[in-house]
Amino acid sequence: MSHKREHIDALLQWCIEGRQSAQLEVYNRYYKAMYNTAVRIVKDSAEAEDVMQESFLNAFTKLQTFKGEVTFGSWLKRIVINNSIYHYRKQQKKNEVALDDVMYKVEDNDGVVSDHGITELKAQKVMETMNCLKDNYRVSLTLHLIEGYDYEEISSIMNISYANCRTTISRAKESLRKKLINA
Repeated sequence: MSHKREHIDALLQWCIEGRQSAQLEVYNRYYKAMYNTAVRIVKDSAEAEDVMQESFLNAFTKLQTFKGEVTFGSWLKRIVINNSIYHYRKQQKKNEVALDDVMYKVEDNDGVVSDHGITELKAQKVMETMNCLKDNYRVSLTLHLIEGYDYEEISSIMNISYANCRTTISRAKESLRKKLINA
């Protein structure tokens, strides 16, 4: 067992014992990645912050159910994804989801777009275009391409069949390609 794994196991045990300093350390290790996961699904920074906080609370209260079959980070990310999807669907029902139409321009000191800036602009354009996809396409692509889940995991998370998952992701990729070409 690696030293890092031993340390997280010790931290988790201290969390179960109620040590707030251990909870704070676990939070500090994982909050950025969990926030990024949430914001890609709920598409709102304030909502993503709420989802992340709720997910950490869920994780800390259910920590004794963590069996160690997967890494703690994977277990926590699954909680964040499930909470994010739940909150996003809830917002959709209320029709309160706002679209983020902000474009970013990356320039160097001379006002010239740099190669690095061009790459960032392309990545930003892909992310913005993904936000314009149908919800099931956007969520499935986020889980597959950004979060790295396989079809079986995504079908379980989204509560759809394996075949439907593959078809949805294939159609989502095609829809994304068409929107990027026409942009």
